[in-house]
Amino acid sequence: MSTIPCHIVVEDNPAIIYASRNGSPVKVLPILNRFLEKFWQERDISGEDSDTPECLVAQIVVRFGFELCEDDFSNLRVGLSFKPDVEYIYQVLLNQTVQVWTPTDAYQRDANLGLSACREWVGNGQFSNTLSTQRNSV
Repeated sequence: MSTIPCHIVVEDNPAIIYASRNGSPVKVLPILNRFLEKFWQERDISGEDSDTPECLVAQIVVRFGFELCEDDFSNLRVGLSFKPDVEYIYQVLLNQTVQVWTPTDAYQRDANLGLSACREWVGNGQFSNTLSTQRNSV
């Protein structure tokens, strides 16, 4: 069992989804990208655009409950605080993209710094040279 903890956050929503395991990009990104592709298609077809951040958080929790929890739903939580032990933070943006962030040492010392103490993960273990320009807002 993979014990890589992660967060999933949605732009313009204060909720912070926490999964205590199975949080590697290899595991999360295929599930998240498939889900988001369908989510955005359905929103476009229906013409619905209200409460998008709220709908995203609710539906991500449901999807990841089925996909990652392995019959142990204590693995998945929703709160308002960042956890210092996460290895990845997946940020769903309303422009229909996902950014993956990795916490710095500063984040691990003080998770309240949020995304402002993270650097962008660009794949294959590589990182961009810049820290997030995001403040504590999600």
